[in-house]
Amino acid sequence: MLTSVDTDLIRALADPLRLRIVALLARETLCTTHLVAETGAKQTNLSNHLRVLREAGVVETEPCGRFTYYRLRPEVLDGLAGRFSGLAATAREHAERRRACP
Repeated sequence: MLTSVDTDLIRALADPLRLRIVALLARETLCTTHLVAETGAKQTNLSNHLRVLREAGVVETEPCGRFTYYRLRPEVLDGLAGRFSGLAATAREHAERRRACP
């Protein structure tokens, strides 16, 4: 079953720019400067999106001098994928089940 934490995570991933950031971070750990160059987003806009992803637990930060690196937390995505996989399995198992109308 999905929880309110899951819906917050889904909401965080639903934005196209945030999903692009997640896809980029799946390949390598990047700093904000790299992400600005890769996405074309303005620094302030990107920082706001990274904050949402960090608060949702999708990414973690690593300070390095005056830069901040961002790393994807794959276990968070694995957990969400597992819950969706469970829902799909339940739907397959109960595909023929139908409640009668009153």
